[in-house]
Amino acid sequence: MEKLTSCPVCLGEKFKEVLSCTDYTTTKEEFVICQCSDCSFRFTNPRPDINESGKYYQSEDYISHTDSKKGLLNKLYQIARDYMIATKYKSTVKKYNAKSLVDYGCGTGDFLKYCIDKGHSAIGLEIDDSARKIALNKGCKEVYEPSHLSNISSDSADIITLWHVLEHIHDLHPTVKHFNRILNANGTLVIAVPNHESHDAKYYGKYWAAYDVPRHLYHFNVASMTRLMSDEGFKLIETRTMRLDPFYIALLSNKYQSGGMNPIKAIYIGLVSNLKTLFNIRNSSSIIYIFKKQ
Repeated sequence: MEKLTSCPVCLGEKFKEVLSCTDYTTTKEEFVICQCSDCSFRFTNPRPDINESGKYYQSEDYISHTDSKKGLLNKLYQIARDYMIATKYKSTVKKYNAKSLVDYGCGTGDFLKYCIDKGHSAIGLEIDDSARKIALNKGCKEVYEPSHLSNISSDSADIITLWHVLEHIHDLHPTVKHFNRILNANGTLVIAVPNHESHDAKYYGKYWAAYDVPRHLYHFNVASMTRLMSDEGFKLIETRTMRLDPFYIALLSNKYQSGGMNPIKAIYIGLVSNLKTLFNIRNSSSIIYIFKKQ
């Protein structure tokens, strides 16, 4: 384990413990979430170092790496993912007229393959060996380890997408600096992450599934995301909600809280979350942030 002595966003050295959460996916270990006293950013601390983090992903329940269709949750995830791929594409790649794409944390390659089939030049980066192999078998020809990021030419990409990935990255600032380097002058950076200020996060507290410790190293809200990206030369131009996320997250959170998924309750929580989001994006379970280079 590595213990951080400064905030990953503002580098402040004063922070306090705000939550203790359980790793429900693999080890059942307890992990502490701290909050920076200066910028209010939340992060898991201590956390697995980059060399030991792999064991926390070794579960069939971690579907973004396995592509599993076993069980109700995995089947629901697959249905939601297939629907959301087209929505993500239309609201980002198509909307901003991007021709060349880097999908960082491409998982098993579904979004990447969709973009390739639409005629885009697309590179995928993925840390998990098995997920990379699945993506390659689906016909994604360029899928590499994240270290390949430094080999991508400067000013070469129209858009970089991260779908629930930034919260997993150990080398946060160096990675974002590479994004700035790789994007061309009119390039677009798309980042989707859970939002710990959401209605469902407040409702479930330490049982909120999107804390997902220790795989999620960071826990963003609008203020901390904007601060991080501004420091790295990006300007926020748009935020969007992910309307299916609160339903799936509520199912998991119910399971962690009481042992049963309780679909009726999950639907209710998801509907309330989406209704509240209509009035304030800060109620959104997950937020898509769209940035341009300053």
